[in-house]
Amino acid sequence: MTKHTPPFSPEVRERAVRMVREHQGEHSSPWAAMQSIAAKIGCSGETLRNWVRQAERDRGVRAGPSTDERERIKALVREVRELRQANEILRKASAYFAMAELDRRSRS
Repeated sequence: MTKHTPPFSPEVRERAVRMVREHQGEHSSPWAAMQSIAAKIGCSGETLRNWVRQAERDRGVRAGPSTDERERIKALVREVRELRQANEILRKASAYFAMAELDRRSRS
């Protein structure tokens, strides 16, 4: 599995979010500020809106999981998937060896 590299560095994201907060008063709405700044840094307004909302979650201003919590959830989901796969392998191996033992006993 290849690792996805985001096209914008964390520094660019932080700067864009900061610019939205600083220049909101100069625009008719928060969305207008986001679109203006997004055009300047080369991303879509929706992308910048997502960055702003996640930054608000990280600061505790908006409800929802913070970036650290989201990373932890992803790691736990990955771990659960791996453990389920391991359990399935063990279950099949156990059934295989149980059948082999029954075959061995019936031939004796």
